[in-house]
Amino acid sequence: MNSDSLLSLKDDMIAYIAGHGLRRIPAFVSEDLPCVLWEDEENPDGWKEFVETAKAAGAVFLTMSEASIKADEVDLLIDQMHEFDLPDQETTDMDFDQAQSLKTHAGKIGFLQLGFAHQGVMFVHETTTEWYDQYQWLLDSIDGLSDIVFDQGDDNSLL
Repeated sequence: MNSDSLLSLKDDMIAYIAGHGLRRIPAFVSEDLPCVLWEDEENPDGWKEFVETAKAAGAVFLTMSEASIKADEVDLLIDQMHEFDLPDQETTDMDFDQAQSLKTHAGKIGFLQLGFAHQGVMFVHETTTEWYDQYQWLLDSIDGLSDIVFDQGDDNSLL
C-alpha cells in the first residue's frame, strides 16, 4: 500500500466490521498456526471482501492487530547493521540511508492484520506500507547475518 500510515484504513476497518455485526478482538495470528493468507493485493478494498467472507463463514469475531515502529527501534536496527557490516557482506550505504529514513515513520501504523477462524484454520488478511515492508526486510537481513555469524562461531569452537 502506498499510504504513509494505515490509521485511516484502520478506522475504516473498525467501522466496517462493526457495521457487519462482528466483534473485534485484539490478537495477532502467528505463522505457527495453520493459516490461509488472503491474496488480493491489486484490490485496495480486498479487506472488505475478507470481512464479508468471515461473516458468510459464520465468524462472530475477527482478530485485529497493528504494528508501528519507534525511533529507538530504528536506532537499534542501525546499530545492528553497523555491527554486522563486514566488507564481504551485501549491506550498502543505501541500506543505511533507507534504515535512517524509517525514523520519519516512527509512531505511524505500517501493518494491519485481520483474521478469523473457520474449521480449524485461521484465515488472514494483511495490509502493509512500503516503508514497513522495508523495515521487515532489513530486520530479516540482520537476523540472517546473526545466524551466519553465530553458526560460524559454533563451528570454530568445535575444532
